[in-house]
Amino acid sequence: MKIILTHEVSGLGAAGDVVDVKDGYARNYLVPRGFAIHWTKGGEKDVEQLRRGRRLREIASIEQANEVKAQLEAVRVRLLTRSGESGRLFGSVTQADIASAIKEAGGPDVDKRRIELGSPIKTLGAHQVSVRLHAEVAAKVGVEVVAA
Repeated sequence: MKIILTHEVSGLGAAGDVVDVKDGYARNYLVPRGFAIHWTKGGEKDVEQLRRGRRLREIASIEQANEVKAQLEAVRVRLLTRSGESGRLFGSVTQADIASAIKEAGGPDVDKRRIELGSPIKTLGAHQVSVRLHAEVAAKVGVEVVAA
């Protein structure tokens, strides 16, 4: 089945790409979650808008990605969250929380979809988070979760 990706999907493509996937994967996962739309001739116009928006947000070169990586790795990120007495959080830390904490700490703007969490952050303490800046460049950011 031919689909148009509306969001970046790891291992498949970026927003605006037209890809061929198995019918069940598109029907049961990508389309219901809003990651893709069905391909149509009229959808080609939407594809061009998605590509134009992606070009504006995208880091163009590896050199630029390495500069942003250096800025990110120099930033010390602290998140204040509510937690129980055992150090367990009420809920978890999301990618959006991390992106806003990076911005507040004086770091560059980071799209929350580029932040990769190995597993949900549900405890206090220091955690490592990966930020995928370019296909070949990823930054490791230290996030310290502190009780409020």
